[in-house]
Order: sequence, then C-alpha cells, then structure tokens
Amino acid sequence: MDILMGIWTWIANNILTQPAYFIGVIVVLGYALLRKPWYDILAGFIKAVIGYQILAVGSSGLTNAFRPILVGLQERFNMSAMVIDPYFGQNAVQAAMEDAAGPAFIAGKSFSLVMFLLLFAFILNIVLVALKKFTKLRALFTTGHVQVQQASTAFFLVLFCFPALRDADWAVLAIMTVLLGLYWAVGSNLCIGPSQELTDGAGLTIAHQQMFGVYVSYKIAGWIEDHSKKKSKNVDDIKLPGFLKIFNENLVATAILMTVFFGVILVILGRDFLVAQGFMNESQDFFMYILTTSFEFAVYLSILQLGVRTFVTELTNSFQGISSKLLKGSVPGVDCAVTFGFGAPNAVTIGFLFGALGQFLAIGALILLGSPVVVMAGFVPLFFDNATIGVYANHRGGLRACMLLPFISGLLQVFGSAIIAGWVGMAAYGGYLGMWDWAVVWPIMTGLMKFLSYAGLAIVVIALIAIPQLQYRRHKETYFMEVEDWEKCKEMRANGIK
Repeated sequence: MDILMGIWTWIANNILTQPAYFIGVIVVLGYALLRKPWYDILAGFIKAVIGYQILAVGSSGLTNAFRPILVGLQERFNMSAMVIDPYFGQNAVQAAMEDAAGPAFIAGKSFSLVMFLLLFAFILNIVLVALKKFTKLRALFTTGHVQVQQASTAFFLVLFCFPALRDADWAVLAIMTVLLGLYWAVGSNLCIGPSQELTDGAGLTIAHQQMFGVYVSYKIAGWIEDHSKKKSKNVDDIKLPGFLKIFNENLVATAILMTVFFGVILVILGRDFLVAQGFMNESQDFFMYILTTSFEFAVYLSILQLGVRTFVTELTNSFQGISSKLLKGSVPGVDCAVTFGFGAPNAVTIGFLFGALGQFLAIGALILLGSPVVVMAGFVPLFFDNATIGVYANHRGGLRACMLLPFISGLLQVFGSAIIAGWVGMAAYGGYLGMWDWAVVWPIMTGLMKFLSYAGLAIVVIALIAIPQLQYRRHKETYFMEVEDWEKCKEMRANGIK
C-alpha cells in the first residue's frame, strides 16, 4: 500500500498537478495513437511543455506586476481582509486543516485526501466522457493546477454541509467525487459550443474556474445583440479618429490603459511605501518605475499569447488520436488563457478593466455597509475571469457586452465570495477561491446541500446530469458533430438544422 501511495504521490506531484507535463503526456499519448514517428512525438512533447511554460511565465508575470497594488491596498491603508484568489483559497483550506482550534468538521484532516479527491474526480470525468452516448458529455478537464485548487475548496464546502461525515472519509470522498467530477465534465462541456465558435473549430474548450460564467455570459451577450436596435461593433472593428488610432494597436492600448490604471493607484500609495516594501529601489525614479511596471503588463500578455500559440496546435492535433481511439468525439479542456490567442486582443484589456471596476465598486460597497467580511481583489479572478468573459462576450455581442458582462462579473465575484466565505468560515483564514463559478454556482450548491441535506445533494446532482441532456435536446442533429466535424456543423446550422 505504501508503494502504491508513493507512486500515486509522485504522479500527482510531478504530472497531474504540473499542467505543462500533463499536457505533454497527453500530446505523447495522442501522437502515439496516431502512429506518429518517435521524433514527431518527441518534438510535440517538447513544444507542448515549453509552450505551456511560456504561458505560465506570462501568467506569473501578470500576477507579479499586480502585486504592489494588492499589497499596497492592504498594508498602506491598514485593510485586513480576505483575498479572493485560487492560491489564497487553497492556503485557507490547508490552514484550517492544520488549525487544531479550527472548524471541527475539517481540523486535523490530511491534505492527502484532497489529492485522492482529485484522482477520483478525474477518473469519473474520464468515465463520463467514455459513456458520452448516455451522458452527452464530451470534454476532459486537463488543467491540473486548477483541479488542485478546486478539489481543496470543494473538500471544505462539502464537509461544511455534511459535518457528520467527518470521520467517514470514504463516504464523504464519494460524495465529493460525484459533485466535482460532474462539475468538471458538465462545466467544460458547456463551453464547447462557445469555444468552437470563438476559435472557429480549434477543437478545445475551457477547463477553468469560470466555465458556467463563460457560458452564461456568452448567451446573455447573444441576447443583448439580438435584441438591440443597433448592432454593437466588435472591439477590434472600432476605428478611432486622429491620435486615438494608437489604441487600435493591442500592445499600445494595453500599455497606455495599464499606465493610467496602475499609475493612479501607485501615486496614491506613494514612493516611500513602495521603497519600504521592496518593490522599488531607493535610487529608482518613481515615474520610470510606474512606466516600467505598467508596460510589463503588455509584455507578459504578449508572452502569454505566444505560449498559447506554441502549445495549442500540438495539443489539438494530438488529441485527435485520443478522440478517435480512446475517447471518440471528445475535446480537451484547457486553461482559459488559451482564448486570448483567438479572440479580439483588446477585448482582454477591456474585459479586465471593466471587471476591475465592478470589483472595486463592490469592495467599496462592502466597506461602506460595514460588512464583517472585507474582500481584497486577487489578480487571478480580477484578470483571468473577466478578460476571458470579455473575449467571449465581445465575440458574440460586441463592445457593449464586452464592457457590461465583465463589470457584472466583478460585482458577483466580490459579493458572492464575501457571502460564502464568511458563512462557511474560510474568510477567517484569509482567502477564498473567488472566481465566477465559485462565487455564484458553488454557493448555490452549498446552500442547497446545507439546508436540505441529502435532498439538496440529490437536487444538485440531478441538475448537473440534466444540463448536457438539455443541451443535446436543443441541438440533436449537430450536437456531437460540433466536435467531430465543425465545418459541416456550421453549414447545417446556417441552413437552420439544429
């Protein structure tokens, strides 16, 4: 048993939770099933891993560029608050487990149970896709680091709902596995249609923290566009007059907007604070520091997009082997940042800015209302949720939707997280996952299970199972063709065949 546990721990630590190598292994498996020569398999593995590492550098750089503002708002103005961020949320769960005086339902539990939950939920996702003839589920969740974050938060929430199962590890793991495995499969499946339309049949979907948010936003964007008297322009179709034409260049627009956005806040924080915190050197010019920090946002966004282009081609090409031999008619679910390489580039910036506006207004409202839980904006939901929603919203509904829906997302992230984290007790440990699905969908699910017990659990499970069935009923003729032959699917839908 110890040997098996050691093997699983190595795989979990070095493959499953390391998305670069997880994607690389998928590429190797796919190309092997396609009987590619060994050198093509090796090249595919290297490009997939390095491409994802490039993406990770871009993501990490964006997070680090935003760190002075997060620290400043908390330290400079003495705001003690919970941070909505996936890593802060995971740390909060681990802190609660290690706190002997913490919540009785989770104190003393081992984090290894979270890793078992990840394994079992992933296996269930595979089984559900393999049985797609009955389940109508077509997407495999492959974003390993996200799976760890979600497994830890789900572990906390389910134990909160069913504290009597605290010492019944296998019983509570069974419940968690069904919930999390269904959520992964159903959420990523929801995003297949919008993602195929956005990428024009790239053969991938979103497997992240805002899957329901993307689907809902995409549908609302379509409704707004269909019911508007005047068609909204796509962000990149807007031709600005005179000197404003510089905003037609994505790099220039991002750099200028971030300079304004960062610059105002950094000036408020003050040079002395930034030096004291180690963000800038004593000899460094304050203006040049602001300029450099702001421009880094555009740099890291470009790096992220390069990483996307590098590994997505290998992943989608190789997944044809898995789809045709092992999980026929399926697609891989990948990091939401992949969409930045397909949508309108400026939609990323606009989505982020309007999402930030929504979050900051909501945070201000919490402070003014004397909320017992004060939320701090974390960069991951602030950027990746809202930029992703902005990309999809712009593609379906144009500029209006690209501004409105990320703004609403920002409000929901703060208010939803404050309610759920304060209620279940995670706020006391400084963090909550905080992204769209976990600020909207999971609080609803948690409420049903807490107040209705096993009847609530049944309602949640039945609802998740029903979602893909309803999707299928709406597009019976083209549902599976959506991933198997996108060009034919488009042609049929253009002719009114659903």
